[in-house]
This record gives sequence, C-alpha cells and structure tokens, in this order.
Amino acid sequence: EGERYYRSGDLGRWLEVGAIEFVGRADGQVKVRGYRIEAGEVEAALGGHEGIKQAVVAARGDASGEKRLVAYFVAQEAGQAPGTSELREHLLRRLPEYMVPSVFVRLDEMPLTSQAKIDRHALPEPEESRIESAVEYIAPRTATEEMLAGIWGELLGVEQVGVADDFFELGGHSLLATQLMSRVREAFSAEVALRQLFERPTLGGLALAVEEAILRGAGVAAPPIVPVGRGGALPLSFAQQRLWFIDQLQPGSPVYNMPVAVRLTGRLDVGAMGKTLTEIVRRHESLRTTFAAVDGEPVQVINPARPIELPLIDLSGLSHERREAEANRLAVEEARRPFDLKRSPLLRASLIKGQEEDHVVLLTLHHISSDAWSMGVMVKELVALYGAFREGRSSPLLELAVQYADFAHWQRGWLSGEVLDTQLSYWREQLADAPVVLELPTDRPRPSMQTHNGAQLPVALPENLVESVKALGRREGVTVFMTLLAAWQALLARYSGQDDVVVGTPIANRNRAETEPLIGFFVNTLALRSKVSGGMSFRELLSQVREVCLGAYAHQDLPFEKLVEELRPERSLSHSPIFQVMFALQTAAAGAGRPLELPGLEVKSLKGENNTAMFDLTLNLSEAGGKISGALNYNVDLFDEDTVRRMAGHYERLLSAALAEPDAALGALPMLTDGERRLLLGDWARAEAEYPKGLCAHQLFERQAESTPDATALVSGEEELSYRELNERANRLAHHLRALGVGPESRVGLLAERSAEMVVALLAVLKAGGAYVPLDAQHPPERLRYMMEDAGVGLLIGHRHLLEGAPQTGAQELGLDADWEEAGRPAENPPNLTAPDNLAYVIYTSGSTGRPKGVMATHAGLCNLAQAQARAFGVGE
Repeated sequence: EGERYYRSGDLGRWLEVGAIEFVGRADGQVKVRGYRIEAGEVEAALGGHEGIKQAVVAARGDASGEKRLVAYFVAQEAGQAPGTSELREHLLRRLPEYMVPSVFVRLDEMPLTSQAKIDRHALPEPEESRIESAVEYIAPRTATEEMLAGIWGELLGVEQVGVADDFFELGGHSLLATQLMSRVREAFSAEVALRQLFERPTLGGLALAVEEAILRGAGVAAPPIVPVGRGGALPLSFAQQRLWFIDQLQPGSPVYNMPVAVRLTGRLDVGAMGKTLTEIVRRHESLRTTFAAVDGEPVQVINPARPIELPLIDLSGLSHERREAEANRLAVEEARRPFDLKRSPLLRASLIKGQEEDHVVLLTLHHISSDAWSMGVMVKELVALYGAFREGRSSPLLELAVQYADFAHWQRGWLSGEVLDTQLSYWREQLADAPVVLELPTDRPRPSMQTHNGAQLPVALPENLVESVKALGRREGVTVFMTLLAAWQALLARYSGQDDVVVGTPIANRNRAETEPLIGFFVNTLALRSKVSGGMSFRELLSQVREVCLGAYAHQDLPFEKLVEELRPERSLSHSPIFQVMFALQTAAAGAGRPLELPGLEVKSLKGENNTAMFDLTLNLSEAGGKISGALNYNVDLFDEDTVRRMAGHYERLLSAALAEPDAALGALPMLTDGERRLLLGDWARAEAEYPKGLCAHQLFERQAESTPDATALVSGEEELSYRELNERANRLAHHLRALGVGPESRVGLLAERSAEMVVALLAVLKAGGAYVPLDAQHPPERLRYMMEDAGVGLLIGHRHLLEGAPQTGAQELGLDADWEEAGRPAENPPNLTAPDNLAYVIYTSGSTGRPKGVMATHAGLCNLAQAQARAFGVGE
C-alpha cells in the first residue's frame, strides 16, 4: 500500500500509511512461521539452478490466513521446467529447511513495472495459477479422484490438487477433515471413517478408501435431513433441551448470552443495516423460535418474521471520554440483560451513535439459538446482505434447504434404537471407571454449589513454539489440536497427581453438509480421556491422544446431554459431571473469528469482559495467521490470578520441553519457569535454620513441659491442662499402651471426638513408640475399614460410643473413657524407643478420585515442621 502511494507521488498519504514500515521491508526480509528469512538469499539460491531464468520469493497468506513462503519462477526453456522435487533438493543442499518455499509457482514471465523492474505487487496469488506442489503433480485418474480433487480444492482454497497431494500438507486440519468427510458422504453416499483420512492422507489414498466403502456396500449411516411439516409440535434438540431445563431452574440468568460489540467508523447506512438484520432473522427460523411447554414437554414455536428494531442511542452530545464510558456501560448492561425464551426474537440489536461517522453496534443472541460457528455464518451473510441493500439490490443469498427445527426432528428420530446403542456402547467403554473429579490444587475449597464466577488470563504461544508444534505434528501424523491437548493433559496430570485425566472439548458437530449454512445450536462436547503416567514419553501420550480423538470424532453425533442422561454419573452440585476442565482450539474454518468487512466502513471488534466460567478451567486457544493465542478462563472462587498465570507459564514450558525431547519421560520434563527454578534451587535452597536433630516429636513436647510446666498447654471447652498435667496424663496412657504391645512402627487407630482425651491419646501413642492413624467417625464404614486394613491398624483407641460403631477388622479396641484407669500407671516419661526416621503418623487423602492413599510421616519431618511453625508464629522460644 505504501509503495503504491509512493509511486503515484502522494507522499503525504505514503507517510500516513507508515513509510517506516515500508522502508523496513526494503531489505527483502520476510517473516514466516516465526522465522525471519532473507528473501534475496532464497532467490539467489533458486536462481542458481540451471533450469531457472528468474526467481522471486515472497510471503503470502494461505486460505487460513497463515503465512507461507512462495517461490515464483520462470524456466530457462518453457517446455522443460524443473519439477518441484528437483528444486527442493537443490535448495536443501544450500539452505536450512525452514528457508525452502512450501509452494512453487511457475510463470511464463515476470510482471514488470513501468521502470522494467519486477512488480512484486502484481505477482498472482498461488491459488490463481499453477502451483508446483511439494510432490510431482499427477492428475486425477478416476471419477472418484476427480470428484475428491474438486472437494479438496473448495475446502483448502487450492486450484489444482494432484493424486499424491497430502491433505494436511495443503493446509488441512481436524475441523476441515470433519467437513471433508461430510462432503464425501454427500457426494458418494458412502460412509468413510475419519480415521481413514489420517491413515491415507493423500488424494489417491482417500479415493481408494471411498471405493472400498462403496464395494463393501457401505451406505449412508444416517438418512438425510429433510424439511418436516410445521403443523404439529416440534421437538427440541438434545442440546436445546438442556438449556431449556436450566432456564426453568434459573430463569433470567445471562450466563448463556452471546454478546457481540463492533465499532463502525465511516458512513453507516442505518436503513441497510436494519434491513440486513431483518433478513437474517427471516432466513433463520432459529432466531425467531420461542419455547413453550405442552403437557410438561418443551416444544419449539416458530414465529412469523417481523422487522428487527434497531434502536438508536445518540451520545454525540457528550465529550469523548464520557461517550466512551457510557458506550462501555451500555455494552455491559446489554450483555447481561437476560432473554425470555417464551418471547421472540432471540436476537437483540441496538446502535450507539458517537459521532456522525462513529457507531457501535450491539448484538446479543441466546446460546439456545446459536453457537460459535453460527456467528461465522451470520458475519458472512451480514457482509453479503449489507453490501447488496446499501446499493439497492436484492438479497444475493440462496434460500436455505432446511432449518434448525428439521435438524432437531432428524436428530430425535435417528438417535434411537440400534444407532443410539452403538454410540452409547462406545462412550460407556471409553469412560468406564473414569475419575469423578479432577483434584487440582485450588486456592480455596470447592464451594458446595458450583459457581460460574469467572475471569480470564490472556495466553499466547511464541511463534517458534507454534512452528515446532506443527513440525512434530507432521512427523507424527497428528493435528495441532492433538499436540496441544496432549501437553494440557500432561500438565493436569502433574498438577493433580492423577494418572487418569478427562478433558472436555467443544466440537462444531457440523458433520453433515445440510447443517453448514445454518444458524443454530449444533455444537457438541466430547469427553477425551487419557491415561498419563510419568514414565511414558510425550510421543507415546501423543499417539494415545490421537487414537482417543479419532474414536471420539467417529462417535461425535451423540449429544453430551444424552450421554450424561444415559451414563448417570455420580452427580454433585459442586462440580460439573464427567469433566471439570476444558480445552478448545478454534481455527479460521470454524466460522467464528471470520473478519467482518463492510463496504465504506472500518470495522473493529470490541472485546467485552468475560466474567463467567462454565468450568473450573478452560484453555481456549485460536489458530490464525501462523499464531496461536487465546485465554485461560478460570473460576475465581477456586483460583487466584497469580495461580493461573503460573499454570499458563508451566504449560508453555512443559510443551516446549516435550517438543524438544518427545521421547523423554513425561515425569522428567521440566515445567518450572526460569524464575521459579532460581527461587527453588537458589533463594529457598539457601534458607538454612538450625533444628534439633536426633529428637522425636514427643521429646520436643517433653522438653517444653520441663521448661514451662505450669503454662497452659491445652484448652477444651471448660477444661484446661497445663504442660505438666498433659504430659503426665499422656505418660500414664503411654505406659498402658506399652503393656498392650505398642512399640516402634505399630499403627494405632485414633477414633475420638475433638477433646482433651484425643490430644492425650495422640501424645501417648508417640511416647509409647507407635504411629497414630487419625480416623473420622463421620466417614462411611467402608472407608474406615479400608483405611484400617491398608494401614495395618492393630489397636484402635477412642471414645467408647464411637468404637461401638467402628468396623470390625480384628483390631484390639481400647476405650479412653471406659477401659482403663490412670491410677497405678507411672506419671514419668517412658524410656524412648523411637528414632527420628520411625513413623509418627499415617494420614489418608480425601479419596474423592478413588481409593484414599496413606501418606507416612516420620518424626524427623514432624519435628522440622514444628520448629518452622514455631519460628513463623513466634511461639515456643
């Protein structure tokens, strides 16, 4: 743009668009996939080939907006142009691999300026000419290959596809793969598993898979979606039904609002904008559908199309600062205003006027009628319709063949009987015995009822790391999503200490061609489960994640709502069922994030505050233009911002280490940042303090009793004991326990109420030489039995009324308040039989993820902790 104004002599405009940026590119340096590449160096190397007459190298965006290096060349002899493989080998002998162009375009001649110099701006886009692919071009040989080539070209934005071309090397990814298989199903009336594309990624390989499916007689797995009559009751889809039930329980909640705010700079045609929104609502029944109950069951009610109101709020009389503040306030207020699902339309629009050529458009939809893909559909239609209506033309869009209500009817009819059983069978096996909850270390205890109070932390992966992710994916035959998910699950396993991790992920669920152009609530959620052990390598985990994802994609038709209903997992109001952590990767093909470009207007999306969190954590990333960024959304009632920021840093560090050493054990991969490592191994490691060595915990207490015998040691209700009294009572019980056989490493269960007797018993067990095992009478008998048997409890002491309800494990019992007399037992400290490395106690984890695990603590560790706490709180000195 700058060069165009410079050549025309408009130096003022040239400076305005940024002459510094223009001059900075004059040296021919381009940035591709995180690498800075000297284009001239690549051109010189390519021009050194004997078959090349001229060569130019430039960075161009592909169909997804990602930069790629493109080589344009003119051959020495028109009929004897060197092939791509030959050119690549020539360049690889002279340049690093990252400097070798990914696309080669053969031209008959280079475009020239009036000064007879190469006109780089006139170089054609790669898809507009003959692309020399990374493999020799072989034209489609059969009707199947020819049809597939057309589908690939449309999806990937490539003009010519050869038999040996690889889908993923041409820019394909998992979402486009799902769309591809949907088109294949429609084109060939054959069901080909998504796995086949990953195993046969070339055009020829997939054509063989299609032909094999046809020969096997593999017909369409599901009937087509067709229009149904509107005379009777129209059912809700499974996803709609869940949101309808939530709305019945929590009416007026804005949690499922989908707000959008955009600033329009330029001359806005308000009439054309209102007409555009009215036409979009007319085209899509989902936006004018309301919900009613008939005999207790929800039904869809499709309302007639009416003009959409676009109320204007004029702020032009305010100062700039007040305008901005008021516009932000109105945007937040609109985003939080609830919908009434019984009233149409489920789309609200308003227009804020700042100045004559400065407007903010506020759009809010309810999730029951839309999803992220739908927002992309809306943007596409808004661009087409506004441009047409602004010029006085009629709508250029074709009428939709089916509507969302037709999909809901189709879904209800198809997902039943054998089809439903097959889908459920897969998910039952996949999620059998999965952990109920992922026990992440939180800053606060989990509330008894799940909250949705959230915040988000921006996340962006370095460009060189993004390229490494893609490089490993190409080698291992996995997508970017699979690689990032594997690293996320590895991090969650490290944080939770669990080797079984279930993560949810949204999927567009537009795997049928009929649903692609519709606005509606299609998105589904998949539960992706991986077994993660510290001894396995990242490469092994990645292979497992690939299989899990492919299996889930093949069974994505089962709505998550139906899965929860059928599996009936253990429910709790404190957390979501099946999984509590999400991972999402949006791509340009998902529809969401498509740029909004309106004629005569500069459009800028305004970011609103996201103060909701549907799950404990959600890592939500987007891939565009060779970059991966997004946000880590978190529940503020569980996590602090600093905790989440550390987690984001650990994720990047762990991912980087895994990519650098994919065969290293996961448990050995570093995840601490450099600052944390310095803190742990430097500052904290140098913190030294003296503490009594060679002593046991009860000996420290005995020292204190000798030093301050009359000081108060314990208060329990009205009862108060001095150090002398507490020590003597514990001594008498310790002598009694010794007589019962308690000694070093003996495990003594302690089942007592919070009282002075409990503390006396605890000290007595330590003085006798044993290790105590605290037991809670409120726990189920099965849990108490397991803990006693697992710890090897030989003696159980406590209050008699609690012992009567204790499980019978063969352990001897001693009632503190009934089975022994203090009189006659010595009050002196018993001889010490315990060493610092002997057990002091065994304490069990909560066990919410399965069986509780016992943690054994020694006297040395307990003494060190006690001394550290005494210093921290300034006591016991």
